[in-house]
Amino acid sequence: MIRLRLNLFKFSLNFVELLLPLLSFTLAGYVRFDLPFFAASKDYIGLLLLTTISWALLSRQYGLTTPVNLFAAGGKSRRIASACGATFLVTFVGASFYRNAQFSRSFLLLSCLLLFFLTFTSQILFRVILESLRRRGKYCIRVLIIGADDFALEMANRLMHGQLTPCQVAAYIALPNQQISVTDLPVHTFDDVPRIAAENGIDEAVLAIPYARFGEIPSILRSLEPLCVPTRAFLSFGDGVQIEEHLFDFGGMPLLDLKPTPTESMSYALIKRPFDFVFSILVLILSAPIMILIAVAIKLTSRGPVLFVQNRVGFKGQIFRMYKFRTMMGSEKEEGTRWTVENDPRCTPIGSFLRRTSLDELPQFFNVLKGDMSVVGPRPERPYFVEKFVKDTESYNSRHYMKGGITGWAQINGLRGDTSIPERIRYDLYYMRHWSLGFDLQIILLTLIRGFTNKNAY
Repeated sequence: MIRLRLNLFKFSLNFVELLLPLLSFTLAGYVRFDLPFFAASKDYIGLLLLTTISWALLSRQYGLTTPVNLFAAGGKSRRIASACGATFLVTFVGASFYRNAQFSRSFLLLSCLLLFFLTFTSQILFRVILESLRRRGKYCIRVLIIGADDFALEMANRLMHGQLTPCQVAAYIALPNQQISVTDLPVHTFDDVPRIAAENGIDEAVLAIPYARFGEIPSILRSLEPLCVPTRAFLSFGDGVQIEEHLFDFGGMPLLDLKPTPTESMSYALIKRPFDFVFSILVLILSAPIMILIAVAIKLTSRGPVLFVQNRVGFKGQIFRMYKFRTMMGSEKEEGTRWTVENDPRCTPIGSFLRRTSLDELPQFFNVLKGDMSVVGPRPERPYFVEKFVKDTESYNSRHYMKGGITGWAQINGLRGDTSIPERIRYDLYYMRHWSLGFDLQIILLTLIRGFTNKNAY
């Protein structure tokens, strides 16, 4: 019943969201042309198809078709705006390839605004419907909880106060030798299961047992055979282990992601690398005159090579050679074990300026082309400091689940140079959990606005 309700709601949400481009085009057609959009030109039908396909992919990418996101504390407007903007960016690009057709820009802009409004409204309506059903107890699912200790009580409370579908705990079954914490509802033993089944008042059975007793699950399932209802289990593997993905089948072996990474998603594989490649080529072409001037200035003001090459720790903890314009006169070994400080005496005459404006990072776009780095991601660190931070900072190695970036969520929030490592990790992990192309574009834009000058860049 729980899975059926959830699937029905997900289907309804997906179906409604899929119809929104058609509705936005229709309304925009009557406003702009005072007639259906397809009557203005048959080419609009092809453009609608492109918009709908793009919207289906991007609305899913931005979590607009995920029921739990309806109740997210914040960020809904940003996700909707990002999905609408990205969708109509594809639409505008697609429209430019129609050589024999002219599309009204005001129609497309109005369609985009209407799509945002309709999506925002539909999300609110779905949330209101769910909250109304939960408050009134409509279509309530009666659940039998297997377990009666503090853990089972906590899981049952979360189930009853869940936001997606109303649930009611009918009773508990205590495990052998279990301390009972339930006081307000009947607590049975496994000997009572045939009688509970005969009463036919249960819709679901849910196991709420701590991970230390997972070995008892086969015997528990045998005891529950008289119940002709679906049986599920709350998953808790203890502190520090977050279950964020579904169980999946791998050649007949059930696997569960305990530490998932966005690099395994199709959207990451299909979007991230192509975007990095194209964006890096554009940056290198546009910045080529500046890079030539910087190279000449370095040669004229100090002895040594133009580029400084240094070992950094990247994706999966692998060492790669990262390029920068040389800004110091010290040895590579010395720079590999020391932080740069304000007014650092090792800086060359133009080194401080290059570091303060982040222009010394431009050669790293060659690292992106090679595949060692990404445009946006956790900033790669030197092996010496990685070895130190892994020992001192919890979850530090988690940042190596993605490629390191030229810029990142931590850096645009002022966390660069000799700043708090735990705080930097917190921002890096937030980025990894919420990665999307829209988030990358937001970080790039903020880098252009505030990233060239930073109080900690020296």
